[in-house]
Amino acid sequence: MTTDTDETQPRHFLDVDDLSEAELFAVLDRADEYKRAVENGEDHADLSGQTLGMLFQKASTRTRVSFETGMTQLGGHAIFLGEDDIQLGRGEPLKDTSRALSRYVDAVMARVFKHENVEVLAEYSSVPIVNGLTDDAHPCQTLADLQTIREHEDGLEDVSAAWIGDGNNVAQSFALGCALTGVDLTIATPAGYEVDDAVLERARDLGGDPTTTTDPIEAATDADVIYTDVWISMGQEDERDVRMNDFEGFQVSADLLEHAPEASVMHCLPAHRGEEITDDVVEGDQSIVFDQAENRLHAQKALLSWLLE
Repeated sequence: MTTDTDETQPRHFLDVDDLSEAELFAVLDRADEYKRAVENGEDHADLSGQTLGMLFQKASTRTRVSFETGMTQLGGHAIFLGEDDIQLGRGEPLKDTSRALSRYVDAVMARVFKHENVEVLAEYSSVPIVNGLTDDAHPCQTLADLQTIREHEDGLEDVSAAWIGDGNNVAQSFALGCALTGVDLTIATPAGYEVDDAVLERARDLGGDPTTTTDPIEAATDADVIYTDVWISMGQEDERDVRMNDFEGFQVSADLLEHAPEASVMHCLPAHRGEEITDDVVEGDQSIVFDQAENRLHAQKALLSWLLE
């Protein structure tokens, strides 16, 4: 790793398995502490005077607002850096952007398309780089997911989860998070939309044993948690007709929940209601999707304070 002014290499968070099991649980415990602090109106300005640069190539609601609000609650400051707002949009190499930002801010969160972009940022940065989403991974979402499951299942031990739908970036990071924390995961995707084999192998190396299937009912039956995401992600709009056909039968609906009547239902949002999930399920008693959304705030604060200690 190349650094600019400091021989000390920073810790980066490019995917969930950049943390060990112990480190992941430490971050989750801290996230719970921050959530209680907010609920009790307690000051927790642990990053007073520090600045987070937020680099965005992809649109965002939850990522931008949760990181910016989180830095404010931690006593710091966040700067929004849209690709067209800085020289990156005019062709500046990522390595130059990374080295320059390292001179100004204490950490950088990047929400970009190619995963290799966050890897380049990390290679040339002398401050922590946090992956706010790439086409391959969404590890900050997984932190919030695991915090939410712990809340609703009184822990992560003996929890069974079912992923229903596309084996996308959210699914891939979730698989790694489940492996690190001992959650029993079954992944149901249509043929051709599986989680990458290399990610499954990483999950097994972490001690997990994810099951894969093309049958959503098999995955959902008696699960404690059912999780889905959009079938058409940003940049895939021209594949809409094909994907809508290929994902037929994978909708999280009341009919599917008959096979898991006690399951909590999760979605990372935004939801395309009527496609991968029905409106009545999002609004139903089994839905915990907005607890997930809230926990992005607390989990990311915990991650940032841990990285910047």
